[in-house]
Amino acid sequence: MRGAYAAMFTPIASDGSVNEEMIERLVEHGLSNGLVGFYLTGSTGEGFLLSLDERKRVFDRAAKAVAGRAKLIAHVGCVATDDAVDLARHAAKVGIDWVSSVAPVYFGQSFEAAYRHYERISNATDLPFMIYSIGAEVLPDRDVRFFDLPNVKGMKYTGADYFAVQCLRRRLVAAGKEAIFFAGRDEQLVCALALRNVFSGGIGTTYNIIPRHFAEICRLSFAGDAEGAARMQDEANRVVELMIENENWSYRKAMMKYIGLDCGPYRHPYAPLTDAEYAAFAKRIDTLGILQKA
Repeated sequence: MRGAYAAMFTPIASDGSVNEEMIERLVEHGLSNGLVGFYLTGSTGEGFLLSLDERKRVFDRAAKAVAGRAKLIAHVGCVATDDAVDLARHAAKVGIDWVSSVAPVYFGQSFEAAYRHYERISNATDLPFMIYSIGAEVLPDRDVRFFDLPNVKGMKYTGADYFAVQCLRRRLVAAGKEAIFFAGRDEQLVCALALRNVFSGGIGTTYNIIPRHFAEICRLSFAGDAEGAARMQDEANRVVELMIENENWSYRKAMMKYIGLDCGPYRHPYAPLTDAEYAAFAKRIDTLGILQKA
């Protein structure tokens, strides 16, 4: 599990359907540039903007494309826990390696509800389960209870309180519990990995666009080359800065079009870019001089 994982874009074809052929191309692009796995239908992958059937098709095609060459983590979070259970069972059936979920969305905004939510999903299969903590406070003395659940074995942490994660991991080690943690903030991967024994790697959006950078940040960090990792992070962050500048997430996918892997736009409430908007954005990408054609 150690290394860099792309939070895969879900490519959308011109007719609005999931572009399954492009999923295979995204897999090949990532693997050829050092990624060790893919996180499917998470925030980047528009999980909550896809139907259950579409998410299952993403799982199917990704499993077929990877064919055992990398790890796949299926994000199954849904508003309804029963839907998440259904997705988890499908992921197990088609050969996904891990399942993952955010805490309850809209309904059940409490620790107790999150515990029940994770319990039902993690018990639905024999696959290891990864909590997806995004925008939530990590409280080590409370959250250690999640890892009492039989299949909860890790956390994707998209936050910046690495001290809290370190404290949580320390409690797990003291209790003899096995767990791995992945950093979810692309721009701070080297910061998370500087803790050495806390994070096993990173999962992020920009890993689709410049996968080699994040694979190298992991490799250099694990080898103890802090200077080299910092240089790669600095260059990657120039891409991150441009990518997140606009609130319209379709600009993120526009970077994939630039490198030759057109994933379409994000679904509404985001909007597709006009030809003029894309042309102007592509000129700014040119100025970076970092993105390489796939």
